[in-house]
Amino acid sequence: MKLLIDFFPILLFFGAFKLTDIYVGTAVLMAATLLQMALVYRIDGKLQAIHKITLALVLVFGSLTLLLHDERFIKWKPTVLYAAMAVALAVALWGLRKNFLKLLLGSHLDLPDAVWHRLNQIWVVYCLFMAGINAWVALWYSTEAWVNFKLWGYIFPLAFIVGQGLYIARHLKSDEPQA
Repeated sequence: MKLLIDFFPILLFFGAFKLTDIYVGTAVLMAATLLQMALVYRIDGKLQAIHKITLALVLVFGSLTLLLHDERFIKWKPTVLYAAMAVALAVALWGLRKNFLKLLLGSHLDLPDAVWHRLNQIWVVYCLFMAGINAWVALWYSTEAWVNFKLWGYIFPLAFIVGQGLYIARHLKSDEPQA
């Protein structure tokens, strides 16, 4: 169910774009993201920082797209989001000596500090990659190609999550006493 909630705004955006145009698709994306966040809030009782940032960016970039009738704004929203995440993770890790991933997930995953450090670095690289690839597609390809990339490009985050899961699984500390 959670996975469906995570993906339904992009699916509705894709469908609205295919049936109409980028502007209707953008309005649908904005409404679907508001509904998505309401559902997340109802289920979890709160919105995490990434939810709030995503909602703000969708509403700001979507509004600029609609008000200025310029599709470039909605196309650049993912680049801004991923670049901001990369910068935040990098500044926290190397500037403030804080590991945001460990702060967010440390109560759920028992991993050695070196693994947390590597995970944070991997996330910085991944976010920069995603920002770059979205910028490349948004800049050099048609809006139709960009929308298709937004849907089928979900292979990148899915592959990243699976790879990250395999990496984490090797390092999870066992609850069983050692012999």
